[in-house]
Amino acid sequence: MHDIEPFPNWRDHYIAAEDERSPFFGVEHDEFGYTHQVYNYYIHPQWDEFGSNTLYLKVLFTDYEEGFAILELIGEWNDCIDNDIMYLKREVMEPMMDEGIFKFILICENVLNFHGSDDEYYLEWQEEVCENEGWISLINAHPHVHEEMFDTRLHYCVNVGEEYNDINWRPMKPLTLFQVVQGLIQRYSGRLISD
Repeated sequence: MHDIEPFPNWRDHYIAAEDERSPFFGVEHDEFGYTHQVYNYYIHPQWDEFGSNTLYLKVLFTDYEEGFAILELIGEWNDCIDNDIMYLKREVMEPMMDEGIFKFILICENVLNFHGSDDEYYLEWQEEVCENEGWISLINAHPHVHEEMFDTRLHYCVNVGEEYNDINWRPMKPLTLFQVVQGLIQRYSGRLISD
């Protein structure tokens, strides 16, 4: 896991540590020392911590004019024991919403497991983004992660599902990915509401 680094190709467009409006403004990363771990496995030092013991992230891009952010996650998302959604919402999403970000793309291809609990924080987050014409989308989750999210009924709070799990996002520019995901949400939102 230590050689999986956050996607670097958009660094010419955006660096969260250099964005005064970012929750990660001023964060410095040791390029050589590995300090963060998911269980017994060290992870690349470019990942940012936000309070979870097993889940880390990187804000890859934020567009304040369009009001969206793209984040990449790595590790185990554990709401059952560690209440990771509470940390994610309070420490990352709420400061971003305070800055006018209400559309969130969370890239989940490096989320190895998901352990759900209740949906209270997801419902609260969904309500806040919907009040501001926003949305939340989790893309490229592994099948077992996607299934656990459905078992926890997260698909009522966030846009998640097979239609969001095969997006070849790496060759895209950030705005293109945003437009692709927004198009999927517009296409499938009726199905999500009627489930």
